[in-house]
Amino acid sequence: MGHEIIHRGVVEVAGISFNGNTLIMTWITMAIVILIAFLATRNLKLIPSGCQNVVEIVVTWLHEQMDNNMGVANRWLAPFIVTLFMFIWVSNMLGLIPEMQSPTNDLNTTLGLALTVVALVHILGLYKKGGHYIAHFFQPFIPFVVIHVIEEFAKPITLSFRLFGNILAGEILIHILLQLVPIWMPVPSVVWLMFSIFIGTVQSVIFTMLSIAYLSSSVKTEEAH
Repeated sequence: MGHEIIHRGVVEVAGISFNGNTLIMTWITMAIVILIAFLATRNLKLIPSGCQNVVEIVVTWLHEQMDNNMGVANRWLAPFIVTLFMFIWVSNMLGLIPEMQSPTNDLNTTLGLALTVVALVHILGLYKKGGHYIAHFFQPFIPFVVIHVIEEFAKPITLSFRLFGNILAGEILIHILLQLVPIWMPVPSVVWLMFSIFIGTVQSVIFTMLSIAYLSSSVKTEEAH
């Protein structure tokens, strides 16, 4: 795993270079997310069990976070938020499997996710509030526009680097630990693996919650309270 993390395969298509490993792992992640959604909805029951029960717990929790931050009127953003969380979580978990790596251990992936969120924030802000959204960048005084612009540039940077750094560091440490600990001493490896699952889940939650907070600033209106 460590070799692939440091020396990534590059694929060139029509003059455009792609990270081959990340591209493949991203497709695998998308396929797993789609499979989870299929398994959770193929035979819906009034009293959920199995995959449906787990997914409903996640979706219900995300709905609660959205309602508290955005208001119920903006529940229509739930598909995006749920998909974002599931994609990041599955991505983080894939790197814990031997010979595989997380798409989120590539800065291109995390930066792409962060830029998508920030772009959506501004698009929805302009759509919902129009000129008032632009005006808030100049408040309370016109010179404050510089501070607001720096803040907007900082959002995707902090979002992407936090997720990327934590996942990459975790995978490298797992690889080193597996090389140092003999196969007949699995306890340290299992303990670190469980800790990595916890960290991967926490990072998924943090990224999603920050995305909700950013989107809330652009879509929340007085009616949404």
